[in-house]
Amino acid sequence: MDGMHDMGGKQGFGPVIHSRDAAVFHADWEVRANALYSLAVKSGVFNMDEYRHAIERMTPQHYLSASYYERSLTSLATLCVEKGLVTREELEQLAGGAYPLAMASTPGRGNHAKRVAFVPGDLVRVRVEHVSGHVRMPGYIRGKHGVVISKSPAYPFPDAHGHGLHADDEPTYDVRFEATHLWPQGAEAAQVHVAVFESYLELDV
Repeated sequence: MDGMHDMGGKQGFGPVIHSRDAAVFHADWEVRANALYSLAVKSGVFNMDEYRHAIERMTPQHYLSASYYERSLTSLATLCVEKGLVTREELEQLAGGAYPLAMASTPGRGNHAKRVAFVPGDLVRVRVEHVSGHVRMPGYIRGKHGVVISKSPAYPFPDAHGHGLHADDEPTYDVRFEATHLWPQGAEAAQVHVAVFESYLELDV
């Protein structure tokens, strides 16, 4: 899914402002929101890919104006409503007004029919695919060429896992890209490493 959450490699948002001494939490409700979503994952109410996808489904206006923990709380509330644990009306009664939830989900997908295993040194290309559901491929590498550096253990395939679908677990590959290839005329000579799931890759021939 190409959404406001996929901001990697985009220009125009200014420098990333950070502080080494920044507090993890700024209010009690943030602690509670973080604890509740962690409990829900641990209890099997939803998994991390479902949680991420519910954040991705927030309206762009809401996503860009929300804090980190507001996004987390929106995902938690959305999934609890979708899984029948609470109703939107009950949330709005407790909140004393409108309660914004994420937009409806779209169908996920299984493993790519033509996926193959790779070994370090293989030249690969990221598939040119535009997926409406959850996907863990940053848009800035779509269609780009790289070289496999290493292979990870297998993990749940997010495109299916985020939608409650069955799929084979897949490894990710540490793929090295040249920055000048990712952003022609917009980057210094450097190398960028990205963990890319097997289904997102094909041999570069």
